[in-house]
Order: sequence, then structure tokens, then C-alpha cells
Amino acid sequence: MVRRGHGKLSIVRQCHLLQISRSGVYYTPRGESAENLALMQVIDSAFTEWPFMGVRQMRNYLRLNGYPAGRKRVRRLMRLMHLMPIYQHPRTTEPHPAHRKYPYLLRNKEMCTPNQVWCTDITYVPMSKGFLYFVGIMDWYSRKVLSWRLSATMDVDFCTDALEEALTKHGTPEIFNTDQGSQFTSMEFTNILKSRVIHISIDDRGRWRDNVMVERLWRSLKYECIYLHAFENGTEARQRISEWITFYNERRPHSRHGGLTPDMVYGGQLTKAA
Repeated sequence: MVRRGHGKLSIVRQCHLLQISRSGVYYTPRGESAENLALMQVIDSAFTEWPFMGVRQMRNYLRLNGYPAGRKRVRRLMRLMHLMPIYQHPRTTEPHPAHRKYPYLLRNKEMCTPNQVWCTDITYVPMSKGFLYFVGIMDWYSRKVLSWRLSATMDVDFCTDALEEALTKHGTPEIFNTDQGSQFTSMEFTNILKSRVIHISIDDRGRWRDNVMVERLWRSLKYECIYLHAFENGTEARQRISEWITFYNERRPHSRHGGLTPDMVYGGQLTKAA
């Protein structure tokens, strides 16, 4: 719990320690019904398994499994959950029109060293009586999670907080790749990258595979942590996810690198092991 009455600096420091966004401290999210929360968990599980599912496919899947949901309801919930399938999105899900557009720089590019490319995205975290959003920043080559944050809102603060921490702790990548979400194309986020002379790469519209490394991380996180625990609140979610991220980085062997952990590869042990 963040203490009250200790001034702005105290709040900022405590938010940093708890890995939450500052705006989330004062925000009380508008609740969804228990029925919608249950439906969102089913949608999230299906989308994690089949990330190509659009609104129509998801609606049909839900109906086949006994959930009578209409297209408008499914579309609203998928947007609320930040789920972006590989189809041409309606105009309401396009990037912010005032934000600059950046090219995708990773096509046919070989990833061969840590800190060559970092990537990020946002995913939905269900709880018993609500939900949170998770942002993670990952080194593409080693698959190491460099920083992360949980937030009750989709504002840019928790994304910039995670970015600043990753840069402070791990240095500067050559390229930073994201999807077209307004948080990542905002001036607040891109100005941090530009100040470090980092090349900005943005996924092509409707192509989740352009940021596939993060999608694979979400799948592991959800099947190995989130879906195994019915989080009662944000405190429990934060603790369990923190434990899993530590396990993932330090102890979980990765087949891409011959069984070495992300920490070992990021620290330069791939050549030694070979």
C-alpha cells in the first residue's frame, strides 16, 4: 500500500519500488460485471492460443462454447483488453492520428547480439475481481525481460517508467521495436528513445508477427503463471509475476539458445557454452 501524506517524492519512490505507474495510485477503475470478467478470461485464453482471431471468429468461438456474446460486446472487450489480431483494424483502433509514423526496421535483419534490438508490448492480466495491464521490455536476442510494470490504466506513464528503468539498468539498444499502440508512438515515449539516439521501429499495421518475440513471452507468462493462479488483487499479481520473471530470466532454460537461460545469454555466456 502506498502511504499517504509523505509528499510527491515519497509517492514517486514508492511507485518505483512497487513497479506501478504513478497515475494508477489515484485511479479507481470502472468495474466490469462478473459476467464480463469471466468472458474476458475466456477471450484472453483463446487469443493466447490463436492470436489470429478477429471479432467475428472470437464471437463464433464463444458461441460454440456456450457463451452467447454479440459482435459489439466482443469488440468492446477485446479493445479493452488491448488484443490486436492480424486483420485490418477498424478506424477506431488505428494509431493516434497526431503521432508520427515510423518504419518497421527488422525485416530480414539477423539478431546476433544482446542490446541490438529491444521490444515491448502490453498484455491483459485477469484477476478474480478485475484486471490489470502488464508492459514488459525484452531483449530480442537473449529473450531477457529487462523491466516491467503493472497498471490499472492504459496511460503512457507505466510504459515510460518501464523504459526508463531498462535504460538505466541495461544501457542502450540500437533499435527499439513496438506495435502501433498510442502509448509507444506518443511523444513522451519516443522522445526518451530519441534522446538516446535509438532507432525506432514500429510493426506494420495488423501484423502481430512483427513483434513475435513478445507474443511468445506473453504465452509463456500466461500459461506458466497467470492462468495457474486466480489473483485476488494487484498485490498478489505483482508478487507472482515478479517471481515468474525472476525464474524466467535466471533459471528457465531456453531452447533457442541450447538450454541456456536468458540471463546467461544476455551476460555473454552463449559463446563460452558453445
